[in-house]
Amino acid sequence: MELDLRLLRYFTAVADDLHFGRAARHLHISQPALSVQIRKLEHMCGVELFRRTSRHVELTAAGEAVLVEARKTLAAADRTIAVARSAARGKASRLTVGFVANAAAELTPAILEEFGRRHPHVDVQMRQFAFPDPLAGLGDGDVDVAFVRPPLRSDPAIKSAPLLDEERVLILSERHPLAQYPAVTVEMVLDEPFVARRAPDEWRDFWLGVEHRDGHAVRIGAEVSTVDECLEAVLTGRGIAFTQSSSQRYYARPGLAFVPVSGLSGSTVAIAWRQDDSTPLVHEFVSAAHSVRRSHDGVPAPLPARWGRQTA
Repeated sequence: MELDLRLLRYFTAVADDLHFGRAARHLHISQPALSVQIRKLEHMCGVELFRRTSRHVELTAAGEAVLVEARKTLAAADRTIAVARSAARGKASRLTVGFVANAAAELTPAILEEFGRRHPHVDVQMRQFAFPDPLAGLGDGDVDVAFVRPPLRSDPAIKSAPLLDEERVLILSERHPLAQYPAVTVEMVLDEPFVARRAPDEWRDFWLGVEHRDGHAVRIGAEVSTVDECLEAVLTGRGIAFTQSSSQRYYARPGLAFVPVSGLSGSTVAIAWRQDDSTPLVHEFVSAAHSVRRSHDGVPAPLPARWGRQTA
């Protein structure tokens, strides 16, 4: 038997109100007609979805389970229609994704592949940004969605959801005495010159480890705007730097050493988008990112967060 989406809409309306009369008024149909449709859905499912008395309506255990899936199905149907309408207006042919450095590390190709499977006719453009713009073009609306790393300046128009956490490590020249250590602490590098990122204060300070220095001033040996400039400054001995652990896999080269740092908080990769200028394709990309994230760690994806909240 084919499932009519109208039955799911009727069902969710009753589940929301837990009252057939009110739900019928909201749906602009008669209460007897609504009752007939709910019984039809129950017949299709082969289970009772509501417990009814003359004064009370409540969901059964089966009804609770069906409600979760019904909401997902209706949301997917609404997105499908919205994407089709966007495509008809010529707005669905391209999606621009901003990123800094190595984006979401190994999750990046998996997310692009999942989104491409869902929307094979959409041209996804990856656009890299330098350190001065850690929002990767999202703040100015130059991209549709972005892979970013909090902490970032607060912007009520931007929403985000974390994808993965990784350790921060120390990157330094192989000639540096600390390169031979199996691990270091922040206290061991307080007086070392650091390579600073030209970026907004909250991002610059995070990558300098300011929050772990107990007020000890940072010695700046060089200031850089890109990953390549940072690596060059480290290789030439102008300073050391904290970086995400995936940098060792993406940027390892002769002359560089990567050393774990104990007591240093990690770095979060998040997917971010503008809620005041989002499209169905943006939400589809975010959904694809969540799907890949869940498949990699086996736990439910967290709820979206604003930049004001930090991820544990």
